[in-house]
Amino acid sequence: MLSPTSENNIKKNRLHYDKHYAKIDISKILEIVNNVEVYLDEVTVIDTSWVCMYSGRFREQLKGKRILELGCGNCHNVAVMAALGAEVYANDISDKSGEIIEALNEKVNFNFPIKYINGDFLKIEMLFNDFDLVVGKAFLHHLTHEQENAFIKKIVTFLKPEGGARFVEPAVNNLFLDNLRWMVPVPGRPSSLCKKKFRKWQEKDPHPVRNNSSSHYRALGDEYFKQIIIKPVGSLERFHRFFPKSKWNRKFRFYAFKAEKLLPKHLKSEMARTQTIIYNFPLKG
Repeated sequence: MLSPTSENNIKKNRLHYDKHYAKIDISKILEIVNNVEVYLDEVTVIDTSWVCMYSGRFREQLKGKRILELGCGNCHNVAVMAALGAEVYANDISDKSGEIIEALNEKVNFNFPIKYINGDFLKIEMLFNDFDLVVGKAFLHHLTHEQENAFIKKIVTFLKPEGGARFVEPAVNNLFLDNLRWMVPVPGRPSSLCKKKFRKWQEKDPHPVRNNSSSHYRALGDEYFKQIIIKPVGSLERFHRFFPKSKWNRKFRFYAFKAEKLLPKHLKSEMARTQTIIYNFPLKG
């Protein structure tokens, strides 16, 4: 049984994303599915979460694989993986994600229709224990550490011996940069310098205050997997937020991802905005 803090976090996430995903228009997802290769060619060199999720020729590894996506959210990644030939199962705390998947299956003739698993993942009894992969795109950082540990422990039981997990999460490896980030206001979030407004926003925010460092995710993986690979990303790309409305913003991001490969390893880690977390070969029993 989870603590009251974790249970409250579940409720907060459900309410937030039921409201958020109710606005999803599947026409955009259908356009992505119908042009999936062209879409991936663009976003995997510019958009951080896609750069991370599809790094290392991940696209070519999906066909015929049984994959579970946790926190499937707006279902864009679920639809992309299914369009690439994967047998995809999906779960989210919001029932709205299930409605999106139902609509997609009606409109698209996937090789394997996407299967939605409704409800709280920790309370679900799965039918299979032979998944090739479990993925999450900006998912783990929505969980308390207690929830996260329970999720990973359960994930391991569903994987093949040679299976693994892949997550894309924020990277907080430098507290100075992180504090600076909170000081800069963005739409919907006030500056941390405005303490009362920031505290009020934080009370409603579905992200718990927690550790998102690479060292934390490495230690987590060490408990449950034989191989852990952490790839920090976005050390230069993060600065695109200083000019969000500029017409050359996307071009800056493209070249930033290329240029950061030349940075020393420690600097890339310290300055990273995001990270790809790869866990391989589950430790069972």
